Amino acid sequence: MSTHIHPTAVIAKGASLGVGVTVGPYCVIDEHVSLGDGCVLQSHVVISGHTRIGANNRFFPFASIGHEPQDLKFHGEPSEVVIGDGNTIRENVTINPGTEGGGMLTQVGNNNLLMAYVHIAHDCLVGNDVVLANCATLAGHVAIDDGAVIGGMSAIHQFLRIGRYAMVGGMSGIVKDVPPFCLTAGGYRPALAGLNVLGLKRQGVNATQLRHLKEIYRLLFQSTESLAQRVQSAREHANDDAYAMHLIDFVATAKKGVTIPNRDKS
Repeated sequence: MSTHIHPTAVIAKGASLGVGVTVGPYCVIDEHVSLGDGCVLQSHVVISGHTRIGANNRFFPFASIGHEPQDLKFHGEPSEVVIGDGNTIRENVTINPGTEGGGMLTQVGNNNLLMAYVHIAHDCLVGNDVVLANCATLAGHVAIDDGAVIGGMSAIHQFLRIGRYAMVGGMSGIVKDVPPFCLTAGGYRPALAGLNVLGLKRQGVNATQLRHLKEIYRLLFQSTESLAQRVQSAREHANDDAYAMHLIDFVATAKKGVTIPNRDKS
């Protein structure tokens, strides 16, 4: 497996390239960048800053990785972008490094699909098997858990969490945490629209587990009791089920509020 570097590419002296890397026309790789085995930079990709990238990632034209964050509090600290393995990073994606006030790290896990024009701001943490559709935008300090799907043209407010296997509808403006395993409709301040049943089935959740999780969903989101009472009631019915407990713990630890269903007051 040989490395191919186009003659128009610019690679700084201190950059580290793995085996079998392809660097296409007019790409720029700066001195503090580490690029893992089998990565492909198609053309016009610029990777800067203190950026560490794993193996077998594909970067499409005009992706911009590791340039200084769009944060007025940033003062040149040597913060990082760390990207795992097997990611597809499409055209015009931007990923900014962390800041001193946010842990000095922006991290993207493994096997994610970042479609065109996705923006991942400073200090974001993106898990594995995540899909960010075209023009999805993460503000600073956002955490996206494994398997989540963010619809196109959606914007996630800073410091929020999107739970495991949650699905956010297109053109959403998310201003509160989205619980794991749940769906949201599109639009500004969207409401929950039930469980992500298809996504859960793909993860091997059976019919009995789904019925149980629906009961926990009802207790957490369709009761008029206080949050503490709802959480307590859900815990009493959780039966140590891992999916149920994960959903309950997520809701109980939310600091910015949780997206809930619309309640019909008629």
